[in-house]
Amino acid sequence: MWLAPRTVLIYVLIVNGIALAATLATAWLVPISSEDLLRFGVLGACAVVAIEMTRQIERKREYVRGSTSGYIDTKAVWSFAAVLVLPPALASAMVILTYFVAWCRIWPSTRPVPLYRWIFSCATVLCGTQAAGIVLAAGSSSYPGVPASLTLASVFDLGIIVFAAALRFSINVGLVMVAIALSNPTARVRDLFTNFGDQLLEAGAMSLGLVAAAVVVSNPIVLVGIVVALVALHRGVLVHQYEQASRIDTKTGLATAGRWHEFAEQTLSRSEDRNAPMGLLIIDLDHFKTVNDTYGHPFGDEVLEAVAKELLSEVRDQDACGRWGGEEFAVALPDVGNVQNLYNVAERIRRRVQSIVLETPGGRTTETLSLSASVGAALYPAEGISTLDELILAADTALYDAKNSGRNTVRLSMTVPSVPPPDLAPAEIDTKPQGSSPAPS
Repeated sequence: MWLAPRTVLIYVLIVNGIALAATLATAWLVPISSEDLLRFGVLGACAVVAIEMTRQIERKREYVRGSTSGYIDTKAVWSFAAVLVLPPALASAMVILTYFVAWCRIWPSTRPVPLYRWIFSCATVLCGTQAAGIVLAAGSSSYPGVPASLTLASVFDLGIIVFAAALRFSINVGLVMVAIALSNPTARVRDLFTNFGDQLLEAGAMSLGLVAAAVVVSNPIVLVGIVVALVALHRGVLVHQYEQASRIDTKTGLATAGRWHEFAEQTLSRSEDRNAPMGLLIIDLDHFKTVNDTYGHPFGDEVLEAVAKELLSEVRDQDACGRWGGEEFAVALPDVGNVQNLYNVAERIRRRVQSIVLETPGGRTTETLSLSASVGAALYPAEGISTLDELILAADTALYDAKNSGRNTVRLSMTVPSVPPPDLAPAEIDTKPQGSSPAPS
């Protein structure tokens, strides 16, 4: 934790402190009865069983989850049920119990999540729990408990419960998103919401928590069915995450070759319908094998990630960057305008790659790596190009020409008009608007 950026460290400590203070402050609002302890035991036992039955799925989910994606807490079924039917002290204890058991059972050896982040996640849930508890205590006539009959008062109480659930969810997600943004300064706002649809599953888990709260009060044996439903919910989340993982390259955050090809096909089809130019770039890092051989493959992965960030910073929102394979990248540029614009974009990308500075491993001083890229470019429409494969072949041929011409240069396909050399070229036509491009999803 102490190696985290200073802003992240301060933020984490502040949120943890608020969670601790709020938990202690609300613990005395409602006294604890023997019946409360019994209900806590039933809910806690169900939570432990559910965690045990889903721990393999949870482990896979965490490995698949991206760095800018928030953790989906399906344990909210039990912690939100505790908020509704138990005093604040026991509701907080349920949050701590579920996170503690999950940490011990889901990550017994290899732990992809640092402990301080797991504690921080628990703290954000505690903050939301205390806020929800205060709302329920102030507005619900049935607190702690759930409405037992359909009356005007019970309808009002249900509205209070929905508001408390929304508040708990918003506080939890909001605090986590701020932490992700501070940890990833280059992440865009839209990146933080890439899996927001998945986050709604946590809201669904809280709805299931309302059912669990009603059941534990009236007929606890029915909680077995909720445990089974929760296991099925976990599997559904995992399938969706695997679908996302198949679209995003884990090392660079760009689109996979398959997803990029799909997007480029759609772009070319639209270009044909509108008779609009489409550009395609293939970027290959020069002598990348030397980087891997000298500094190791983990550092080579850092280089790939750095190059990917530069690509995303240069292209537009409607463009698409993909990892074409190894040290090659591909960029589809719809509505690029003309060949001069295409050349300008390719040249700016080449310069960005050449300017990358990374701290090499092994305690060496910061140095500018001898990193460069060769770029092949092709433009549609052009003679002999009518399909995406032909456009890719044209760009790939231009890339080989760049490699054979000394590398660290841009070459245009012979199927498009040539442009003057860079020092004789007219003023660059900047087609890059504000914003940057995510990998297509």
